[in-house]
Amino acid sequence: MDIDWAAALVPKVSLVELFLRGTAVYLFLFVLLRVLVRRHVGTLGLTDMLVIVLIADAAQNAMASEYQSVPEGFVLCSTIVGWSYALDWLGYRFRWIGALLEPKPLSLIVNGKLQRRNMRAELVTTDELMSHLRQHGIDDVHHVKKAYIEPDGQISVLKYEDGSNDDDSPPKKAGGVC
Repeated sequence: MDIDWAAALVPKVSLVELFLRGTAVYLFLFVLLRVLVRRHVGTLGLTDMLVIVLIADAAQNAMASEYQSVPEGFVLCSTIVGWSYALDWLGYRFRWIGALLEPKPLSLIVNGKLQRRNMRAELVTTDELMSHLRQHGIDDVHHVKKAYIEPDGQISVLKYEDGSNDDDSPPKKAGGVC
């Protein structure tokens, strides 16, 4: 039961190379997921999900000695967490960076009308949207002032106020008011 301390503690790969590799992979996956994923992330934030997946892989490789040393795993995990924190901090500190990192809500319904182009872009079917409306106690799209798909993938719904007579009142259907 001999332990090879040199193999466990002395890096065989340059720590700078690991930092650069970790940075490249993190930023690539962040951009890829930012462009392709909006509604499939659910309540987990994009960076949260990314950090969990990458840390799990980096830690597994370090534990299974694929990197050949524990410090190599530490450097890669620290790089991943560091970038996650840095992007969150930059997004908080600078609004324009936050706007790049976090998508704006996308309208799915405006004044009782489905925004089919946006639904198609987010792969939201009419049946799926109607299911969300029913969860909010709405059985007719004409009762919805606005509905959005939020950055976390959830759908938020704003109903018309009952008895509203202003310009924001629901559109009339043939045969009467909704």
